[in-house]
Order: sequence, then structure tokens, then C-alpha cells
Amino acid sequence: MRRRFLIPALLTLVTSASACAAEPVRQDILGEDSVLAAAQGVWRSHESGWILEIDEDGITRWQDTPAACYPSPTDGPTLMGQIEYRYFTAISADTARFQYLPGDGHARFERLDALPAHCTANLDTSPQAVFDVFVSVFERHYAFFDARGVDWPAQVGTARRQLRGDMSEAELFDLLAGMIAPLGDSHTKLIAQIDGERRRAQFGLGDTLPRIDATLGETPWLIGLIQQTVTDVLDEDAQHIANDRIITGTIDDRVGYLQFFTMGGFVTEFEAGTPQWAAAELAALDTIMDEALTQFEGMDAVILDLSNNRGGYDAVCRSIASRFTDAPFLGYAVSVGNEPEPVARYTIEPAEGPRFTGPVYVLTSDVTVSCGEITTMMLRQLEHVTQVGATTRGAFSTPLAKPLPNGWYLELSNERFEDTSGTAHEARGLEPDIAIHPFPEDSPVAGHAAAIAAILADLDPR
Repeated sequence: MRRRFLIPALLTLVTSASACAAEPVRQDILGEDSVLAAAQGVWRSHESGWILEIDEDGITRWQDTPAACYPSPTDGPTLMGQIEYRYFTAISADTARFQYLPGDGHARFERLDALPAHCTANLDTSPQAVFDVFVSVFERHYAFFDARGVDWPAQVGTARRQLRGDMSEAELFDLLAGMIAPLGDSHTKLIAQIDGERRRAQFGLGDTLPRIDATLGETPWLIGLIQQTVTDVLDEDAQHIANDRIITGTIDDRVGYLQFFTMGGFVTEFEAGTPQWAAAELAALDTIMDEALTQFEGMDAVILDLSNNRGGYDAVCRSIASRFTDAPFLGYAVSVGNEPEPVARYTIEPAEGPRFTGPVYVLTSDVTVSCGEITTMMLRQLEHVTQVGATTRGAFSTPLAKPLPNGWYLELSNERFEDTSGTAHEARGLEPDIAIHPFPEDSPVAGHAAAIAAILADLDPR
């Protein structure tokens, strides 16, 4: 699962599932009365830098870095820092995959004889120790220094010369934030609590959102966009539904319209990140897509509007893609770290419910990020799909969570999402077939309606 949600924060979760023999056998780690015996022991993932220490009392997660190994709290400020593994799949006697949710993820763990000797709960929280862990985590796990044009060793050398043992927390935070700023990666962030104040360093948010924040303000802008779409663009039966995450309707009774603000967050009755939540999200999506695509049957085209999509749960993205194909296709592959081959490939099977395989237009912008980009990348591989709008953000990877020894919270990008040609679009985004900015500087609300009008104009000659 993944990414930053509009309201509230919701991130894609990642890990894995595989098998021990001909057929994978996934088992619950935490039963009602006991912890799965096969999962007990010490397990390490080099891909993610996590160690799981599992005994009859439950799971303790350790951060395993070249600079230090220490317990990882489960009360982080984002969902990726709060969730825990729930499922275990043996590959062999000494290797296994652990999952947060069924069907997502790919990190492989190897069994250790014992917790490594350098792992300790006695944390060194000095500026030097925190700096060393921060640097080592990036060196081991960050996947896009080259793609983002950053000379990390040079960054480290410059910052190390500024490091002092008597630095204040605020000074250290500024130093580390300055190191990640040149990456321009919105899936890489540093969050801290300093003197009772929450601080967040996150960069690479594109041009539109910072401009909107400095002028209209994001909330008034979104309200204006929603009112314009429902009142002026769509027919009278338009709906704003699914906990305000989706707009659905038609245009002139001949073009179907679906806008997703987030890929999840449709339900509120379950704790985010739990299996019950995941099942409810997909069930809610199925109901919405069944009704919408039944209404769209026989129409000239469908517009899938992801121009304001902030990402979400990867299974939702794959489920959406399954509604626009009549044949299986490879959606994408995921590689981690320096692995020469993808660790996971996702084939999209046609949905059992209603599908639409006429002309489909996917509307994007530099706000489109993460799972919104993955959906775009999958669909634009299909001949009947046209991407319209502006180039997407270029931040695909699920954030890898790394709490630092002093309690600060780091997330970074360690995965490469690749299309069927093996191309990763991280840092550059997905360029549209038809270029028109939905949120231009001189008309950030009206420009969205103009982009939809451009789609209709392209459709007419067809």
C-alpha cells in the first residue's frame, strides 16, 4: 500500500508473499491465542533493513543499519510507521516473506540464529550518531541518486564538515533536511518533534501545490474545483461519494466521468492498514465501479480523472485498471535496491464485473503522484487509453520507513516501479499524449474544465 492521502494521511503498505512448495501457504502470525510457531525466531530483510524478532509474546521490529541496530517504535507519525506484519509465507527452512496485507508486497526475510550482537536498546542519540545512521540508511536503501542527479557522497562530505557535537536539535534537523532537499523526492521526508513543535522536511511537490498554497489556499481551491465539476461540467445526476474521495457522473449523456482524489479512504469504520479495512476498501470500490460502468455502457468514452490524485493503496489501483481491459496484461514490475531482477510482477486480470474498453482518457497533472501514477502507467499501455493533461509528479516508490535513534522519523524511496518495457519513470514522471495543464497559473480552477473540454474536442473527430 502506499502514499499521501488528501484527507486523512494514508500510505501504501508494502511487503510480500510467496511460497514454500508448489503452492504458497500464507498463515496468520498472530492467532487469537498464540503466535505462529513457524514464524517465531529472528528474521532479517536486507532489502528493507528490518529485523523481526518474533516470540510467543509477539513481534519486535528492529532497524538494521550499517551504523546501528535499534528497536523500531510502532507509533510513527505516518501509517508506514504504525502498521505491523500479519502474515507469514515460508519459502524454505531459512527464508520467508512477511506481509502487512494479503496480495501486496515483496520483501524477503532470512532466518538468523540470533539477534546480531550490535543490536541494542541503549541508543546513542548524539548528533554524530543520528547523522551516521541517516547517511547509512540512504547509502544502503535510496534508489534514485542517479535519476535525480544528486552526488550523495559530495552531499555527505559537505554536511559532515558542518556537523558539531554541540548542535541543537533544530540545527541538526536543518542540516539533514538540507541533504534531502536536492533529491526533490516527495516520497522522501524527515519528521521531528522539536521543543513541542512538529517539523516536516519534504520536497519535490511539483509546481502546482506550492503555488496554490501560496495563493488561493488548497482547501478553497479544492472546493472550487469540486463545485465546478459537479455543477458546470457534469450532468445533473453527478455524485460526490465514497467519503468525498470520488466524483462520478456523465457529460452530455455520452461520456462517463470518474475522478479519484485518493486510491482508498472510501470507508471509515475500520482502522487503516488492517485486513478488514483493505477488504472494505476494495468492496466499496467494486460497488462504485459496478454502478458507474453499468451507467457508462455504450457511451462514447470514459474520462478517468487523476489530475488531483494523491495516491493510496496499490490494490485499489490494480482493481481500477482491471475495469478497462478484456484481456490480462502485465501492469508493472517492482525492483528493490540493487536486485538485478524484479522482485514482483503484477498481472492485471479483467474484472468480473462491468468493464469499459472503448476510448478512455486519463487526465493527469503534477499533482498526480504515487498510486495515481501507477494507475496511469498501467492504463496507458493499453491501445484504447490516451493520457491527457500535464506530466505526473514522478514519485512512485512506496516510502520505506526508518525511525532514527533520537525518535525522528525518516521515509525514503527504495523501489523502482517499471512498465512492460522495463522503464522506471521515477523523477521524470509520465508525459501525456495530449498536453494541456489542468491547473494553469492564470486559471487554476477554470483550467480544469478547459482540460475536460479539450478531451471532448479530441473525442469528436473519432
